Amino acid sequence: MTTIPDYKPQDPDFKARVRDSFERQPAMHLIGARMIVARPGHCEIELLREPKVTQQHGFVHGGIVGMIADSAAGYAAYSLFPAESTVLTVEYKLNLMAPADADRLVARSIVTRHGRTLTICSLDVFGHKNDKMTHCATGLATMMCIMGRNDGPRDAQPGLIR
Repeated sequence: MTTIPDYKPQDPDFKARVRDSFERQPAMHLIGARMIVARPGHCEIELLREPKVTQQHGFVHGGIVGMIADSAAGYAAYSLFPAESTVLTVEYKLNLMAPADADRLVARSIVTRHGRTLTICSLDVFGHKNDKMTHCATGLATMMCIMGRNDGPRDAQPGLIR
């Protein structure tokens, strides 16, 4: 298990800002993902297996695994950003190590280096099925802090596609 550094967020209200942003993501609503951990430099997103997120063999689709890993990294980084900023993915690399043959997936990301503009995060996705945990994917992501840009409308309804 990776040790989580003791980061101090720049925004004391980071948790509400991170969760608000997540709730305004139509893509996460579409697949049924939910944020289960939001701490400074650490985020976890959970996805329950449903037929709509599977591929032809019944595994959770690799693209969906990538979606939750990318979002977990974005919010791990965003938790350390100033209040008057937003986050965008610069790049991520994800190694799919085992089929996502699970009832529940958990994407975990931890900030490994926090910079003023770029933040590097580790990514891991674990599958849970029948009391067994499988490490399905691992990777690295680079997130960008964009200053002076609102993260989105605060009055937007969750899941609303504009």
